[in-house]
Amino acid sequence: MRKIWTVLLKPRAWVAQVLLALLVVAFLSLGFLGYLKPLQAFLDSNALAFTVGEVRFSAYLLLKAVLTVIIAFWLAGIFAEFGETRIKQLTKLKASNRALLTKVFQILVYFIALLITLDVMSIDLTGLAIFSGAVGIGVGFGLQKITSNFMSGLILLFEKSVEEGDLVELDSNTVGFVRQTGARYTLVETFEGREIMIPNEDFITNRVTNWTYSNNQGRIDINIGVSYGSDLDTAYALILEAAQEHPRCSRSPGPECFLVDYGESSVDFTLYFWVDNIIDGRKRPRSDVLFSIWRKFKENKIEIPFPQRDLHIKTPQALTDQETPT
Repeated sequence: MRKIWTVLLKPRAWVAQVLLALLVVAFLSLGFLGYLKPLQAFLDSNALAFTVGEVRFSAYLLLKAVLTVIIAFWLAGIFAEFGETRIKQLTKLKASNRALLTKVFQILVYFIALLITLDVMSIDLTGLAIFSGAVGIGVGFGLQKITSNFMSGLILLFEKSVEEGDLVELDSNTVGFVRQTGARYTLVETFEGREIMIPNEDFITNRVTNWTYSNNQGRIDINIGVSYGSDLDTAYALILEAAQEHPRCSRSPGPECFLVDYGESSVDFTLYFWVDNIIDGRKRPRSDVLFSIWRKFKENKIEIPFPQRDLHIKTPQALTDQETPT
């Protein structure tokens, strides 16, 4: 049923659009020439009508309402799609501004279509005030989440805190690129290629890390330990050299290395270095620098220790001697 209404209100294929346009033109032409008056009189007769309170409903009125809604929203859909295409061609505007302008234009077009529909159907807008309380309760409870997500989407577009192309990370450990900000959800594409539709409200009420909010730089941390017998100054210089030699390592700020602790079996260093464009990924430069450190340590006899345990194995004879009283 939903697909049928979608095809009627917003047909995608050009053939469907042409057929619907011909049907509308033919229907209006027959009505203008007076050929539909007998059918109108039959559908508007008392036999096909009923009354609710003081309001009279007939088959003609219901059919007129359905056709008016289809035609109005069909035309609105065409205008909205045309406007969206034209707005996307404004390359001088940022992607977030184009998205915001598109949403405003769509809302305006469909609002005008609704007003025209109510006017054509001769519905008195002042009479709708009777139902304002019930409608308000329905919106407050039934459409609470939809309204919240819609308003959150507008806030995101106005604030520009999350824009298309940004690399974001949510509390749910979802990390990916923002591909689209819609009326209800924001489409995030993860590194695995999954497309996750996240409600706009989550970007407003939860903590969100935007890795590319002010710039595209990102820091990479590497913890490494060397044995107590190693030359610490040489190890320090080699760790920094491995980072500086990598082509993606930023020059400003440059890499830094710190001696952070004397561990149980190693002297622990921490290396910080930045990459200019975190969108290209962090795992590859981190892996390359680790390989480089390994090779440099090996060439310069710097040992990377690993936990060791001493095992004392007692033979049966030793156990017997231990149990024999002296």
